[in-house]
Amino acid sequence: MLVLVHRLLTFHSYNPDMSSFTSHSKFRSSFALFILALVSIGASAADIPSAPFLLSQPGPTFSVPDSELPKTLSLIVYGDMRFTDPVNTKAANPQARRLLVDKIATERPDAVLLTGDVPYADTARDYDDYRAETVPWKTMKVRIYPALGNHELHSDPHVGLKNWWTAFPELNNRRWYSVQLGKHIYLINIDSNDDLTEGSRQMLWLQGQVAHLSKSVRFVFIGLHHPPVADIQTRSEVDHNPRPNEIALRDYLSKAARKSRAQFVVVSGHIHNYERFEVAGVTYLVSGGGGARPYEIDRTSADLYQGSETVNFHYIRFDLDGRQLRGTMTRLADPAAAAPEWQVKDRFVITAR
Repeated sequence: MLVLVHRLLTFHSYNPDMSSFTSHSKFRSSFALFILALVSIGASAADIPSAPFLLSQPGPTFSVPDSELPKTLSLIVYGDMRFTDPVNTKAANPQARRLLVDKIATERPDAVLLTGDVPYADTARDYDDYRAETVPWKTMKVRIYPALGNHELHSDPHVGLKNWWTAFPELNNRRWYSVQLGKHIYLINIDSNDDLTEGSRQMLWLQGQVAHLSKSVRFVFIGLHHPPVADIQTRSEVDHNPRPNEIALRDYLSKAARKSRAQFVVVSGHIHNYERFEVAGVTYLVSGGGGARPYEIDRTSADLYQGSETVNFHYIRFDLDGRQLRGTMTRLADPAAAAPEWQVKDRFVITAR
């Protein structure tokens, strides 16, 4: 039996080790609901029960008021760090991983959105390594909002989810959630390990979130691990091409974008490189350069970034400036260099409707 505990909390942000909440406003309400769910060892991630009444109703799961944010809000996105024992240099580059964490801390972002594959494996030990290496984030009290990747459910998905919820306890019994980050930014993290096709419980929840957006929201970030849009590969890593599950999300967003007052920005990982696209007015970014072994990719003409770098450890910073969202991709040139060199390799602007 697995006991799932859910707490409805609002106006809070959390530290990366999730051992304590940093409160930025008063509780509006707090209560716990307990359910027992029968599980079997061989069940898939999609088999894990998630009672509909425990999922977010229309409106944000968490909120951060404008009073707790600067006038010019900043957000960093990246993924595929694969935190694990630093002696394991096959799974990831531990030096690049640490340099990126330290650099992001110096950026002093208002939030960091992780696009999945935070641990290399789904073990408690790898989450211990995550906590140890992200002490600078804890020190800076950075808000961390993770999405589930495939490595979070690397072995037994029940064990993987238990360890993920232990690392991020405020997400307990949630695999997808939303955050109102001030009046103008809305974050939605979804689970691409689960069904995203029309009529699925997750798609119905997402549609409800989009339908009930506040009129003040200018930009909606949708974070997930597997990319809905990417450079189609034919020589290598072909199993990382967009799948029908995420293509269904892309098709939904193409329709929703025509009706919405907000601009949609979809950020994903899985491909250990950087890519940028625009489809039907929606911006799609792949940011999987957090430390995992880089992938060499063949860029298509649709990719708005045409950099030739094979090794692309990087992160993306977004700055909200009035009705404009400015994006900057910063690349770590050589993790082995005596002094790290940071290169701005891509800039773009998304304008509110």
